[in-house]
Amino acid sequence: MYPEQAPHKPAQRAVEVHQPTPYPPAVAVPAPLAPVQPGTVPAVASIVLPDGRVVTGYAINPAQPEPVAAKPAVSRTAVNVALGGAGFLAVCGGLVLLTSFIAALTAFITQLIVLAAVIFGGWIAVQILGTRGHQGVGTTVNIRKAVFKRNKFRG
Repeated sequence: MYPEQAPHKPAQRAVEVHQPTPYPPAVAVPAPLAPVQPGTVPAVASIVLPDGRVVTGYAINPAQPEPVAAKPAVSRTAVNVALGGAGFLAVCGGLVLLTSFIAALTAFITQLIVLAAVIFGGWIAVQILGTRGHQGVGTTVNIRKAVFKRNKFRG
């Protein structure tokens, strides 16, 4: 069965609030005196409940937090020196990073220049060495026969 279908009776109890009344201390019967240090035995409290029961117990004092030790004052000079040291370390770290960045950038540019020189030098080598296989293209010079095709000198 579901809870909403279960038969139940509504609770209709009268709620009464009773304030405990303190029980007057009993008449002290003289007891034999025992040596007791004052303040070591806590006081005993008794109360009478509305139904006639007597509750006796020790009073519980709330726990007192331990006093916080006063912190010594920090001088402004010490704070300024500490902040100045932190700022100096931050600037030094930034300069180290900047120097490393400049060195890396210089090495990168140097590598680009070397790469361009190798590529351009290879292109020039191909142009020079690649023309020997094609005698009809370009300038032909035969000094023994004195044949110059470009300037039309025939000898």
